[in-house]
Amino acid sequence: MIATTSADILRFVQVCAEEGVGTILVTLTAIEGSSPRAIGAQMAVAEDGRYMGSFSGGCIEAAVVAEAIGTLSDGRAKLVRFGAGSPYLDIRLPCGGGIDLLFNPHPDRQVIAQALSRHERRAMAALQLADDGVHSDAIDRSPVMAGWHEGSFRLCYTPKLRIVAMGQGEELSALARLAAAFGADVSVISPDERALAGLRVDGFDTIGLTARTNLPLLVTDPWTAIISVFHDRDWEEELLPRALQLPSFYVGAIGSQRTQDARQSALREAGVPEDIRLKLRTSVGLIPATRDPATLALSALSHIVQDYQRLAGAPISGDVDDARWAGGYLTSPV
Repeated sequence: MIATTSADILRFVQVCAEEGVGTILVTLTAIEGSSPRAIGAQMAVAEDGRYMGSFSGGCIEAAVVAEAIGTLSDGRAKLVRFGAGSPYLDIRLPCGGGIDLLFNPHPDRQVIAQALSRHERRAMAALQLADDGVHSDAIDRSPVMAGWHEGSFRLCYTPKLRIVAMGQGEELSALARLAAAFGADVSVISPDERALAGLRVDGFDTIGLTARTNLPLLVTDPWTAIISVFHDRDWEEELLPRALQLPSFYVGAIGSQRTQDARQSALREAGVPEDIRLKLRTSVGLIPATRDPATLALSALSHIVQDYQRLAGAPISGDVDDARWAGGYLTSPV
């Protein structure tokens, strides 16, 4: 993992609660100008000064920690502006913008546990951050944008990205390792025992292919991307038709336009319906004409992550719409 995730922040709150240490959940609710983080970004601060997450890469974190610890005494939610328009004249963001941070002291331990439980089951979880505390929020199958709703801030936590990577050789190994470093759950399917052996040593979930007609059971969900980096298209004859019919948000296979046209013809001849065939990406990656495994892996992963973030929902921007200020505390709109 190369960076803190939203689930890591909730786990930090949970661990502190188990230790009997008070915590504050801090959430970015509005941006004026530009900001290093998006709406919905969070920090968790412990009363002993420990914290997880960030809003500026080090510019205001110390001030956020001090402000957070100060809210523990009365236990009330507090909305504070940092940067442009802030009463704290000595605290500025390098980008010149301003951000509103919502401080929720003593978040309910059971609510946090429920959200983490849903997340670990690969189900969406949502919280309502309100003046009277942190509450569970009902959520359907579609993610919602982080934002204010009827006086509370609603935030959705989407399941972790899962990638099923099929292929051989260095392209497969590079993609699997890069995706895991990014933080994705990765499963690898290959007839290449040498590649699988190296990935097993690193702790990857691997499935060996022994025959083209003896295919493994693939477990996917709507938060799964399936990608083939096979150069030997014979293995795809059975794998791709099955992959296209599994729950996923992305199914792709590397290759030139000529190769993609040949794939579509093969799928058509195999009797795969047109609406299913259209799920297969006609191009894979954000970097055109890659020629080495590392760049191909970066290109393909970037494409997958772009679509995953779009699926998760883009955060809103702008000022507070559905709440009012009252001495720096969050209140319901009048």
